[in-house]
Amino acid sequence: MAEEGEIRIAPEFQRQFRWNDDLQSALIESFLLGLPVPPIFVATNLDGTWEVVDGLQRICTVLRYLGIDAQESEDLKFADRPLRLQALSTLEVFNATGFIDLPRPVRLMFERRYLRVQVLSDKSDLDVRFELFRRLNVGAVALTPQEIRGCVYRGPFNTMVADLSRDKNFRDTVKLQQQNQSNATFEEIVLKFFAYLNSADAYDGKVTQFLNSYMGERAADTDLADDRELFTKVVAHLAKVTDGKPFLRSRTNITPVNQLEAVLVGIGRVLRSGAEPVTPRPGWQDDPALVQASTKGTNTRTTFHARLDRAEQIFQP
Repeated sequence: MAEEGEIRIAPEFQRQFRWNDDLQSALIESFLLGLPVPPIFVATNLDGTWEVVDGLQRICTVLRYLGIDAQESEDLKFADRPLRLQALSTLEVFNATGFIDLPRPVRLMFERRYLRVQVLSDKSDLDVRFELFRRLNVGAVALTPQEIRGCVYRGPFNTMVADLSRDKNFRDTVKLQQQNQSNATFEEIVLKFFAYLNSADAYDGKVTQFLNSYMGERAADTDLADDRELFTKVVAHLAKVTDGKPFLRSRTNITPVNQLEAVLVGIGRVLRSGAEPVTPRPGWQDDPALVQASTKGTNTRTTFHARLDRAEQIFQP
């Protein structure tokens, strides 16, 4: 199915093939020993193909060990870098070997092992599918809500969010912890910019559901030129204000994300009104009202609107 393109190992997941060689080797050892392996879950797409909901690490490990390429991406070309087993705790004799090095009877035995597949019939309700991703996503490397959104709400809007998350000015002004640099936090900040800018009145404090709803509503939206232009202008102005350095406040070495989101929306509101945002006075990052609304009770409607409004005031000419 992988070779024929009948099973979709979602492109949005590809960067999430995170198991190191030790974990991959341990899974292969479990198959060789005949130990039970948890089932994988797939959802049926409208065209009859399957989409992996849970089991990416296991599927990619087996493909890599067998040297089988999946069709959908260069990132899934495993034939040129097949797995060689290492750090095996029981079958130590197979350390440093690949599949082609196994004795033929062992290869045949491995190929006849089975991995249970649970097929989910839901094909339309994206909220249900998101919940399935969330509940089943309990493996060694958990996905973030935004990574799940990237798989569930695919379409032009999601592609735009991913593209804008790589904008140079944006990346220059956002400094994240190492663990958040590859888990779609950049993409979530972009999504929040549009959701907070366009649908702030609908915000109810339930951030995950709010973002899911907004992304679902815009998933198939193709009228995105103005959105791209606005975001580009917003991050260009912020980069100008920060001299191309990360947005920080005093005594922080990581960008305060709640505050950054408000700042982006504030600049966006000013630009959308037809005005040109100003360069605030020095020390504006430590504005007491903005900091307080960005650090205490941040998800409540009151503080949410307070920080957006204050950020807009700071950049208002």
